[in-house]
Amino acid sequence: MKKQVHTDKAPKAIGPYSQAVIADDLVFCSGQIPIDPATGNVLEGTIEDQARQVLKNLGAVLEAASSSYDGVVKTTVFLRDMDDFARMNAVYGEFFKTPYPARAAVQVARLPRDVKIEIEAIALVK
Repeated sequence: MKKQVHTDKAPKAIGPYSQAVIADDLVFCSGQIPIDPATGNVLEGTIEDQARQVLKNLGAVLEAASSSYDGVVKTTVFLRDMDDFARMNAVYGEFFKTPYPARAAVQVARLPRDVKIEIEAIALVK
């Protein structure tokens, strides 16, 4: 059985997908990009600025799914430029604590709305 997750505290889905889906005791969060949920606009700025917004958006989705950063077991980070990895990693460490989730980080040719970063997650539901 699966249940759709929606919150106004994170950007609306910009296509035929859910912000997240709960299946049994797991929540599968769609990739979040640095969109300000209040305006619907991309947050311009440094990789640090964009990573913080992405992780805030992800946190809002996790909260709506009865989870949290502590419940995250796996993330995938998509970067437009792998040269941004160390700076993204510093911001990532502000949100996740030990035991850290498993993670993959990949450089991609392009991301939606030409942003610098997108992060998806799988987490435990509390």
